[in-house]
Amino acid sequence: MEKYLARARELRAIVTPHYNCAQSVLLPFAEVYGMSEEDVMRIAVHFGGGMKMGSVCGAVTGGLMALGLAGLDSAKVANDFVRKIRSKHDGMLDCKDLLRVNAQKGGDKKAHCDDMVYEAVEAVYEILKENELI
Repeated sequence: MEKYLARARELRAIVTPHYNCAQSVLLPFAEVYGMSEEDVMRIAVHFGGGMKMGSVCGAVTGGLMALGLAGLDSAKVANDFVRKIRSKHDGMLDCKDLLRVNAQKGGDKKAHCDDMVYEAVEAVYEILKENELI
């Protein structure tokens, strides 16, 4: 798991180009499955910031993309992944809600988003491992 987290941390530390949350979760796994960085950047560009409108967190959508890329397309897999994330955030998945609660607690936005990316990477890894795909 550490190599995937390390890659996500590396991406989150880069200022230019900016890797949004979806790109930061998808890219470490996409590289394993032979997808280029350029393709990941284009595919996931509109999924950061909750699809650029505060909807479902980009880390969540990036994680779902990674699971799909690995061939895990069942509702059970998607539900397991979403449940792992929701269980740590009072059932919330929307970017605007997650950021609002984080701000109310005095949290830093970037640190919060980074943590969401790392949580999603861990959840994807766990599911891939459970399914013997990693």
